[in-house]
Amino acid sequence: MPRVRELEVFRLVLPLGRRSESLLVKLTDHGGMTGWGEATAPPAKTWSRLEETLAALLIGVDWEHPDTLPSGDSAVDMACWDLWTKMRGVPLAEAIGGTRTSLMATVRLSPDSSVEGLVTRVNQQICAGYGHVTLDVRPGWDVEPVRAVRQAYPALTLAVDCGNAYTDLDQLVALDSYGLEVIERPFATTDVHSHASLQDQVTASVAVEVASAAELDDYLTLRAARVLLLRPAAFPSLSEARRAHDRAAAAGWDIQCTGGQGAGLARAATVAVASLPGCTLPCDVTQPPRQNQIVTPVVGANGGVIAVPLTQSGLGHEIDEDRLRRMTKESFHA
Repeated sequence: MPRVRELEVFRLVLPLGRRSESLLVKLTDHGGMTGWGEATAPPAKTWSRLEETLAALLIGVDWEHPDTLPSGDSAVDMACWDLWTKMRGVPLAEAIGGTRTSLMATVRLSPDSSVEGLVTRVNQQICAGYGHVTLDVRPGWDVEPVRAVRQAYPALTLAVDCGNAYTDLDQLVALDSYGLEVIERPFATTDVHSHASLQDQVTASVAVEVASAAELDDYLTLRAARVLLLRPAAFPSLSEARRAHDRAAAAGWDIQCTGGQGAGLARAATVAVASLPGCTLPCDVTQPPRQNQIVTPVVGANGGVIAVPLTQSGLGHEIDEDRLRRMTKESFHA
């Protein structure tokens, strides 16, 4: 039975890319074992809420299972799962019901300064072993780059991520003629009916991203998509992410796990969730730069394949605490 004797919370500014922030939680039990969790791009109020409530919630409290601590925070929940599974000597993937030992990966490519430049980047990724590519598209950067990539690589498995940026159905229907596997996040999350209309008109599977199992219900009822884009870090708990997985899989949907941001811990949790049996599409934890990660080994793909760490308990990665503290903007300890 875990009992936390001390905790630390760190706010990190990642040094490369868009210099986004992560919030890390470290829990230490009375035997000296540690559990780690991460929230990527946390809301501003998260820091003050954790500072005010986390110690009372965890320190000196006996608990049987992570689900018995309703923290409502993904970093705390992840740290509890990491500690709980380490105490039992089992990998996180196994503890939540994962069955895969390795995962196929997709690589995500942002818009380029030119269509030719994008095609060159796609070629680089194919040469690196990727057989599945996801292109970020937006109004004004969609049909032309997708057409160019498809013409250059007729057999490539290709998806597009629309970033919830579209309002015009016709623009997206036009993309479907280029043999896309998935059209991700086409409209605002609340616009279920537009998703349903698009799915009725395209061969590609429409993918939606939600932050709770309950949000998925309207999409399932209206058959408004065929793919769940599952981002574990967006859920308040790993168990809630598992519930969304179970509902989508029971409805016959495909599932793609995504979560390439952060310092490596959230990515590691994404890999664990992606090992669940319903996660049938390539996993996305490849968003650069790898240099932002504080975990060993770094989480990512090798030759288009991601290994699921099953020889170590918990998240399966060591933490470089010296690097973590150098990247820390502020912290508190209790």
